[in-house]
Amino acid sequence: MRSYFWAQRSWRCLSWVGPHRAVEAARSAGSSTASSTKSPVVLAEAPAGGGKRSDSGQAAVELALALPLFCVLLLAAVQIVVVAGDQLLVIQAARVAARAAAVSADPVTAGNDAAHRVLGSTAQVSTATHDAYVTVTVSITNGTDVPLVGALMPEVHLVGHATMLLEPP
Repeated sequence: MRSYFWAQRSWRCLSWVGPHRAVEAARSAGSSTASSTKSPVVLAEAPAGGGKRSDSGQAAVELALALPLFCVLLLAAVQIVVVAGDQLLVIQAARVAARAAAVSADPVTAGNDAAHRVLGSTAQVSTATHDAYVTVTVSITNGTDVPLVGALMPEVHLVGHATMLLEPP
């Protein structure tokens, strides 16, 4: 449904006024004869927003302000997922190393070699046997490498432990 206001054209500008003011202005502006000296009163469609200042472009400005923050939060979430995946990898490397150590005649060497095969030479591996169990602790220092937020976050130290029952070789 459209709303309409009366518009009165004056010598200054086209101004938007209510219907009662436009009718009063039209009556007082002219003489008793119907001539072209009267101000014409026309029915015109009201401007968007009820005659107030236009809000066009506000959404674009809000988007321009919020988009960088949203991108940084999204990249931070990606960095958290990467670190969580690396933590799972460290835990899995500890399990693999513990299993290799549990079935080997030399548990310390087998555990260290298995963990280094999974994580590479940067991993610190500690293998210990006590009673009938072997415990492997694997740790790495993970650099945060996602663009923009990686520089804002410190390096993360990830540790994984696994204990298994020694089996006869």
